[in-house]
Amino acid sequence: MAASENKTCRFCGMAITGPVFARAGRVYCCEACVLKEREFHAVQTQREDAYVALAESLAAALDLREHETGLHSKRVACHTLVLARRYSDDAEHLRQVYWGALLHDIGKIGIPDAILLKHGSLTDEEWTVMRTHPEKGGAILASLPFMAEAAEIVRNHEERYDGSGYPRGLAGDAIPWGARLFTVIDTLDAMTSDRPYRKALSFDAARDEIRRMEDKQFDPGAVAAFLAEEARLREMVALKCGEARVPVV
Repeated sequence: MAASENKTCRFCGMAITGPVFARAGRVYCCEACVLKEREFHAVQTQREDAYVALAESLAAALDLREHETGLHSKRVACHTLVLARRYSDDAEHLRQVYWGALLHDIGKIGIPDAILLKHGSLTDEEWTVMRTHPEKGGAILASLPFMAEAAEIVRNHEERYDGSGYPRGLAGDAIPWGARLFTVIDTLDAMTSDRPYRKALSFDAARDEIRRMEDKQFDPGAVAAFLAEEARLREMVALKCGEARVPVV
């Protein structure tokens, strides 16, 4: 900071009549713009916190509608981040992966209860409707500029590495990276959770199935990340199942 030298603020274009801030070479800034910038960052942080809270509340509502027990959407989002952090430490990229995994089933808002909550097998016509949920979900998030990458995860979370998934039958690297990680975690959570037609399977059974479907349903790189994080994921699944001992702090 220095005394004003009749300079012009590069941000607002006004003549600086008070102290000169952030001078670097011939770049000058007035005090008002400094304060405005600080206020912007504070509001930005609050806004991001609000986005996360809103997304988590919406995911909880989706779980409730499907009669999911526990914290399915938040759990798979957190577990997907365990894998994602092996490849990236970029905060924005990881945020998009978290949101995409958290809101993976948001498109089911557009699926009728008669299909979504049906007991028993779906007919071919009902499956056609059910398989529209990834595109519906992707379209919902695509309208939000700050969730563009998350929207692609949602749109492609039912794709399979060998091209046998839906809605577009994408294969290999054509499937977004975050979606390839998510499918491994979604399978892990589904297999280790109770279902109306069976009890939860063990972590070992889920791991063996994931390894068996490597290069078919799952990206080999995603499976490798899963195996590398097996100990941590095993603890997280044990916590979900009430088998872990959590120290009281």
